[in-house]
Amino acid sequence: MALLEVEHLRKAFRTPEGQILPVVEIPGFCLDAGEQVALSGPSGTGKTTFLNLIAGILTGDSGKILLDGRDMTALSEADRDRHRAAVIGYIFQTFNLLQGFTCLENVLLGMSFGPGADRHRARALLERVGLGDRLDYFPRQLSTGQQQRVAVARALAHRPKLVLADEPTGNLDPANAARALALIRELCSEQGSALILVSHDPSVLAAFDRRESLATLNAAAQKGSQP
Repeated sequence: MALLEVEHLRKAFRTPEGQILPVVEIPGFCLDAGEQVALSGPSGTGKTTFLNLIAGILTGDSGKILLDGRDMTALSEADRDRHRAAVIGYIFQTFNLLQGFTCLENVLLGMSFGPGADRHRARALLERVGLGDRLDYFPRQLSTGQQQRVAVARALAHRPKLVLADEPTGNLDPANAARALALIRELCSEQGSALILVSHDPSVLAAFDRRESLATLNAAAQKGSQP
């Protein structure tokens, strides 16, 4: 069953020179519940924009994004925020942890935007990612790899149906990157969460059975528009 269906999605930005620059132009994309896909493409090709469109952080110029039965493009900003909080977990490349809050508080705050904070689950998930002895540490007291694991715990804490991961291993050394990737995929599988993971790392991409190139998806639209 399709969890996510994208139809004729387009997004363009205006350059400082006043030109219109198409960034995302995808005729179709589909993801089933629990499915995992790696999305590749060079920097600047619209991968993060595509994730933000799916999440409702950005709005497209045209097209539809059907997420868990609701059209994100037809919702108000407040309704998009609520639907995103209930359905999506987002792992950002820069982690986006709140520096004035502890590991446990970061996860609890992330949960509060969805069904509600659950201290027992937050603690259990941080223990699951190997940070049971760092609950009261602040992000600045953690290594980069540890901060990334807090970000993973926060994104998965409310059992989202879809996890979006934007270059989640980009700031990690190869060993930590491999561990982080395995952790993300394992937790998603355990919870039945679908996963769209953006990366340009060949070793990361090779781990996925399904791999999509955003350039190829966009090229399909460009080819279809030719006379």
